Amino acid sequence: MSDVHVAALGAYAPRLRIAAEEFEEAWGTFNASGIETKAVPEADEDALTMGVEAARRALDQLDRDGSDLAHLAFASTTPPMAEEDLTARLASMLGAPDDVTTRTVTGSTRAGAQALDGALDAGPWGDNIGLVIVGDSPQGAPDSAMEHAAGAGATAVVLDSDGPGTVVDRGSHVEPYPGTRFRPGGGDETTGLGVTEYDRESFTTALAGAAEHVEADGIDAAAVQSPDGKLPYRATGALGVDAGTISAAETVSFLGDTGAASAFLGTTKAFDEGAERVLLAAYGSGAGANLFVVDGPVPTATALESEATLSYEKYLRRRGEITSDEPEGGGAYVSVPSWQRTIPQRHRLVAGRCPSCGALNFPPSGACHDCNERPDSFEEVELPGTGTVEAATTISQGGAPPEFVEQQSKSGPFVSAVVALDGPDGEETVSIPSQVLVGDQTVGIGDRVESTIRRIYTQEGVTRYGFKAQLREVRR
Repeated sequence: MSDVHVAALGAYAPRLRIAAEEFEEAWGTFNASGIETKAVPEADEDALTMGVEAARRALDQLDRDGSDLAHLAFASTTPPMAEEDLTARLASMLGAPDDVTTRTVTGSTRAGAQALDGALDAGPWGDNIGLVIVGDSPQGAPDSAMEHAAGAGATAVVLDSDGPGTVVDRGSHVEPYPGTRFRPGGGDETTGLGVTEYDRESFTTALAGAAEHVEADGIDAAAVQSPDGKLPYRATGALGVDAGTISAAETVSFLGDTGAASAFLGTTKAFDEGAERVLLAAYGSGAGANLFVVDGPVPTATALESEATLSYEKYLRRRGEITSDEPEGGGAYVSVPSWQRTIPQRHRLVAGRCPSCGALNFPPSGACHDCNERPDSFEEVELPGTGTVEAATTISQGGAPPEFVEQQSKSGPFVSAVVALDGPDGEETVSIPSQVLVGDQTVGIGDRVESTIRRIYTQEGVTRYGFKAQLREVRR
């Protein structure tokens, strides 16, 4: 097998949840077996931002950061852009070297397993590490079983040459079963032909084929691809496990169908709860399957639980069904080239230290705000991402700048604040304006916050990502 080991796992799911009962009340039925609640992305969350959250948790387990990355893979069936190398943005957000090897895998719910398979073959990387990020937020037609099940979440897998986790066996299998789950070109909604027996046959045949190449004795938990809460249990015979082993790694009952992230979230949950040997069983329509037997224990950091609930009306707003876009005439225009020049500040909070007086400046351009000298260049200083609220106001409905109308239409009022970001030595600060994510909390002067990456807005068809602050009570 590979000389690459699983060093740590991180998992993240959006804090917002909607219960099955909300769909039953709206539609008279809920067509997703075994799902009690599902995770719903906030208006400024997507597969990329969820992946960053998962990655930061995984890296923190090892006291490593993006500068240690030699290999970076991103897998999703719902990448925010249909054509663009999103790993370039991921590398920037995580602070990876510009020569990091990158891979993007999409088009199937086994994309994460394919990315992991490739990473295991690509390493080891000496003193450096690999990172596989799997994030997804599928979507279906409003009244479909696909939409009733569709959840959201992300997992990150850190790989190195001497981690505590070992992939002791792996196998794959492909066999053509078209039409089980697909999304036509140019569409946002995933669908399927809905031929129940055919779908089950595709699922079990692909998994059974992969299982023939794997020795899976002594499994504590089987993290099986879960488009709903019922189908995974159809694979007990194919995988040689019992229902209890599958139940030990399930997340679909409280997160919903998390697409490519499904089996990875289950694996992380299983190790988090003390499993020693986990079977990761990923399936993708088409059809194909990848199986991995992972021996632990593996360090984990998860943020999967939440009690923040949505009504069906608010759920439709997050989904964009009953919201408005940016008004005619647009908002404050910032060209893509101008935005690109400020990416180090927006992604990694790179400030500048004045060579004349030593003051921190953010952004590091123009004259120093302390001594008014205009240096040829500032010394780059990456801020730790923590700070204190100095002033705050709530932007109520109808009061948002035009470029933030879509976000406000989906999520409602938001908090805009002045935040004093901590300097690297913990003694100096530099003040910046920022949105503050508060969840169900209120924000006040003196509250401590930390940075996260979210969508800022989309203009000219290009989504701009950058930092926002969040109350520490909101970070799970």
